[in-house]
Amino acid sequence: MDKRKYLDGQRQRRRFRVRNQVRAGTARPRLSVQRSLKHFSVQLIDDQSGRTLASASTRDKTLRGSVQNGGNCGAAAAVGKAIAERARSAGVTEVALDRGHCKYHGRVKAFADAAREAGLNF
Repeated sequence: MDKRKYLDGQRQRRRFRVRNQVRAGTARPRLSVQRSLKHFSVQLIDDQSGRTLASASTRDKTLRGSVQNGGNCGAAAAVGKAIAERARSAGVTEVALDRGHCKYHGRVKAFADAAREAGLNF
């Protein structure tokens, strides 16, 4: 078996497992995290209606000027503050963190800490 295909399958299974645990029996919107080497982005998703309530990314025009490198912990913290403000304006304070296939450390942890400090509860 091709190693790349195997690793992608492992990531996909981990992503589905985490998402099913987050989604199971909760009425809170899901805060989905996507990260790449260059950028960090999040979406606040209401799974019951299938709508995106708010989103933030290092590619946004408002964050692009303040963030020099989109792939580090400082950029993730800036995205955390931005999504917390946008979630509050949408009337959401309680969320469920969907970290995807990523471990809860580094950029994901920096993002979560900044979002908690800015007022989100998860």
